[in-house]
Amino acid sequence: MASVTSLSDSVHQRLAAALSAALPQAGSADPLLRRSDRADFQANGILALAKKEKANPRELATRVVAQVESGELLRDIEVSGPGFLNITVSDRAITENLSARYADDTGRLGVPPAEHPGTTVIDYAQPNVAKEMHVGHLRSAVIGDAVVQLLEFTGENVVRRHHIGDWGTQFGMLIQYLDEHPHELDHDSAEVSGEEAMSNLDRLYKASRKLFDSDEEFKTRARRRVVDLQAGDEKTLAMWQKFVDESKIYFFSVFEKLDMEIRDADIVGESGYNDMLAETCRLLEESGVAVRSEGALCVFFDDIKGPDGKPVPLIVQKSDGGYGYAATDLSAIRDRVFNLKADSLIYVVDARQSLHFKMVFETARKAGWLNDDVKAYQLAFGTVLGKDGKPFKTREGETVRLVDLLDEAIDRASAVVREKAQDLSEEEIAERGAQVGVGAVKYADLSTSANRDYKFDLDQMVSLNGDTSVYLQYAYARIQSILRKAGEVRPAAHPELELHAAERALGLHLDAFAETVTEAAREYAPHKMTAYLYQLASLYTTFYDKCPVIKPQPPQDIAENRLFLCDITARTLHRGMSLLGIRTPERL
Repeated sequence: MASVTSLSDSVHQRLAAALSAALPQAGSADPLLRRSDRADFQANGILALAKKEKANPRELATRVVAQVESGELLRDIEVSGPGFLNITVSDRAITENLSARYADDTGRLGVPPAEHPGTTVIDYAQPNVAKEMHVGHLRSAVIGDAVVQLLEFTGENVVRRHHIGDWGTQFGMLIQYLDEHPHELDHDSAEVSGEEAMSNLDRLYKASRKLFDSDEEFKTRARRRVVDLQAGDEKTLAMWQKFVDESKIYFFSVFEKLDMEIRDADIVGESGYNDMLAETCRLLEESGVAVRSEGALCVFFDDIKGPDGKPVPLIVQKSDGGYGYAATDLSAIRDRVFNLKADSLIYVVDARQSLHFKMVFETARKAGWLNDDVKAYQLAFGTVLGKDGKPFKTREGETVRLVDLLDEAIDRASAVVREKAQDLSEEEIAERGAQVGVGAVKYADLSTSANRDYKFDLDQMVSLNGDTSVYLQYAYARIQSILRKAGEVRPAAHPELELHAAERALGLHLDAFAETVTEAAREYAPHKMTAYLYQLASLYTTFYDKCPVIKPQPPQDIAENRLFLCDITARTLHRGMSLLGIRTPERL
């Protein structure tokens, strides 16, 4: 089905044509249309245009109004103040536009695909091998997954990358310990749960660390293992691979609990770029982008200096020949630009790493790997805080395990569902509890602009009141209940009907769905989607309170039209929530 032109676009086109007719010398001027609380829309562009043309703005506005072809689209257009235009669309236009979206059997609700889709590589959800995931991993995973959904829905070719920490000195210690204690991981991976696998690795890591710190001879052997690993020793690599495989079992179990799809092919860790590191350094040094300083290969920047006023370099290769994060990240950029043919690189990474990525991106630009046609962007996110406003910790001061946090959210949500449930079995309550609990955690994260910190408050997250996913899920479930109870009366649009003010407000907001999805995808801003959906649920609540749908039952045509508004609201809530990675249960 062809995309549906929104009411705002239709009004914009009419006004732009009228502007050109009233002032031909101005060319294609922008009427600067926006939603308004004084009318449906307000156009402010005439003021700037009148100033440029040295014309009286009210007089010009009057001439523009005379040129507008209203047809069945516009009900009223008036000049206000110094030259604003207040525009009200017809009830018929609202209903017909929503009917066209409703008839879209692709499920896109009229959202147009991108005209010129590119290829975006998004780097998110970056856990570390042999380490448990904690609350600090939550935001990268949740924000990254939502941006992936938004971009893919708008037609972008998205390549997912999970840059896991799977290389470095700690693996020499772990491998040497396992070599000397071969039965520590003596089990069948297929029969072990994710959390059990990580518990085994955690125990192994602590034992190897204890020995490393207390036994100099073991420390020497462990460091030798690091050299063997980097040199590609077959036996050492095989043992390293065992750690990676054990960790993946765990990663997949956590992401499954988060209701996120993580594909094995998308996991390309630090080790995936090992073969490129030497060439990356050679290219940087030969081009003069990087220089040797005290034996290390460094990139210096005019605008980046330390507290002492001295330049702070990006160290690509250490003086002992080892490679740091910069070499891996720069090699990853080369791979993503030249092999994956990416136009955009997005890194969903903690804001505290902003300086590192600023230097990496600038180095890649100096080397010519990034340019006007290929951009890199750090989607930096803030910290998860406790109710006290401090970084979220356990009572013992330790970092909160992600699985513990999710389990508690699911328990709290299950209690809310059980309290509301009237005809749900225990199995259904458990299923809904998981959907509501995980949705609550995701929504609380996504409803905050990514670069801001936010407080993790489970009591608020699972509340039926306020800006929560539970409120939206409940609105969706209530609509499904209404549709079930409607009996033989089915949803049907009736453009000939006059709309109640609450129906108009709901209809105009539904019309803005496509625009919101496009904007949220373009700006990598899931919080704009959550804000839209919360307002949609709020407007629906007002509509439901003001406009009877079933009891008392209105005349059939009005009942059908109101059921139509209910159904398209439900479809929009369902689609919008799915773009955030959140389920909408049919019953709550």
